[in-house]
Amino acid sequence: MDLKLSGKVAVVTGAGKGIGLATVQTLVDEGAHVVAASRDTDTLQGLDRVTAVAMDLGDPAAPGRLIAQTMQEHGRVDVLVNNVGAVRLRLDGFLGTSDEEFAWSMNINFYTALRCTRAALGRMIEQGAGAIVNTASVNAFYHPDAAVIDYGAAKAALVNFTKAISQEFGPKGIRINSVSPGPVATDLWLGQDGVAATVGKASGVDADTAREQIVAGMGGFPTGRFTTPEEVASLIAILASERTGNVTGSNYVIDGGLIKTT
Repeated sequence: MDLKLSGKVAVVTGAGKGIGLATVQTLVDEGAHVVAASRDTDTLQGLDRVTAVAMDLGDPAAPGRLIAQTMQEHGRVDVLVNNVGAVRLRLDGFLGTSDEEFAWSMNINFYTALRCTRAALGRMIEQGAGAIVNTASVNAFYHPDAAVIDYGAAKAALVNFTKAISQEFGPKGIRINSVSPGPVATDLWLGQDGVAATVGKASGVDADTAREQIVAGMGGFPTGRFTTPEEVASLIAILASERTGNVTGSNYVIDGGLIKTT
């Protein structure tokens, strides 16, 4: 199926690895030009139709610079994928999680998306069209424990924000949706300092055992496996496409059947 993204200009944040890098590659495969922002751009160098931008989007001024550079180089912004995000496990629970730690999580997981959206919307309004896809998480509404309490709060804010602004800017031709992955086979979960390794170290078991215990504690996946970054990227690309031209204000879960409720 042709997603009609050929020639479109897309901005992807958190683009250097995981879901972000897979999204860049998927959009390029569909013919888009991608401005890919990441603190580390080594994995983005030399990719066809990709402009790699080394940038820390935790800086409040950075999103404006990112969109300004995109406009300077391409003259338009058709798609924005707010993917940048991070999690730090809070193994001491709520009472062991400080205001500063909540603020860190809100900044990286919510305010970066808010600021990028604000910067891009003006351009999209002028064009009379645009699509924004925000990468949220099942932790926006699902918590087997308090280990990601601040991360979940930030992602819940992102899902709520997505719904709210979709109502305001839908009449202006701009569609805004979010995706909520469950555990994905990325460094966040499986890397050297990822969730499995961190929990394993704290509980005295190896990372593979910790991963199995975590998944079992969450009720398991009917599919029996983690979601791949490419599967999330495919969903993002479809939501960015005119093929889903009347879909807005929605949050799509991709979690291998982890969430059992409707």
